[in-house]
Amino acid sequence: MNNQTIILVTGGAGFIGSSVVEELIKNPTNFVVVVDNLKTGNRNKIPTAPFDNLKFIQCDVNKEHEIRSIFHTFSFDYVFHYAALVGVKRTLENPTKVLRDISGIENILNLSKNTGVKRIMYSSSSEVYGEPVEYPQNEETTPLNSRLPYAIVKNVGEAFLKSYKQEFGLDYTIFRFFNTYGPKQSKDFVISKFINAALLNEDITIYGEGQQTRTFCFIKNNIDATIKAAFSNTFKNQTINIGNDVETTILDLANLIIKLTHSSSKIVHLPPLEEGDMTRRKPDISKMKSILSQELIPLEEGLKMVLQDTSFIV
Repeated sequence: MNNQTIILVTGGAGFIGSSVVEELIKNPTNFVVVVDNLKTGNRNKIPTAPFDNLKFIQCDVNKEHEIRSIFHTFSFDYVFHYAALVGVKRTLENPTKVLRDISGIENILNLSKNTGVKRIMYSSSSEVYGEPVEYPQNEETTPLNSRLPYAIVKNVGEAFLKSYKQEFGLDYTIFRFFNTYGPKQSKDFVISKFINAALLNEDITIYGEGQQTRTFCFIKNNIDATIKAAFSNTFKNQTINIGNDVETTILDLANLIIKLTHSSSKIVHLPPLEEGDMTRRKPDISKMKSILSQELIPLEEGLKMVLQDTSFIV
């Protein structure tokens, strides 16, 4: 590992985390250590041989004694802290488990400041905006209106990073992820759920009338932006929205997927969710666009790429 940049990716067996790992190990001067407790991650998502600059360790970052030994074995230059309990339904059903992720944030920050980590990249979420009061949602000016445990934990994580920068000089970059999709996404997120139902010609269920909007960012755009930002001084100690800025209703998304899969699925409307289903999402992605040198991938094109890679579908 001489002269290599040593990078830790927590939650690296998850959808976005494993995609970060894939990109980082393409550079032979990076040595990447992946940790994941595999509760929601999947080891099959982590790249395998012939890479000799990658090591996987099963570990729960919320347990200080487990992650401490890893920090003391490796001398990390950078940390991508992506480990978290995710998914609207799962986080609503397990609110106290979500709150335990605060311990993981503290563990990572304390160990990072004590072992010379240069910068932490943190996966926050569009959920911190809550039911927002302005559109598009801007990183600096839009008030944070988060009430659900998952969103509050992400907000607390952001506050921890800013506090550790102020008190200990530990640099950070915060990524607020809006809906990201791609071939490796687990089946309990809206696009992968709809695709699986469509391929099986099963009913596609929508909460309410389906007029709630989301913006969908293809995984490649997410990874290109976040990795460039992570190693750029321009975005040190910055918060960046990572997403697309084209709004799509959930009903239009379902119809598009039915069309692309030539499915006979029917759309079934369920009662609206009591909480956690925001009416609109639209980020200001001026910062993200300044990082990327290419246009964002349109939803229909991205969906076609997902459908070409069936390894994680059905």
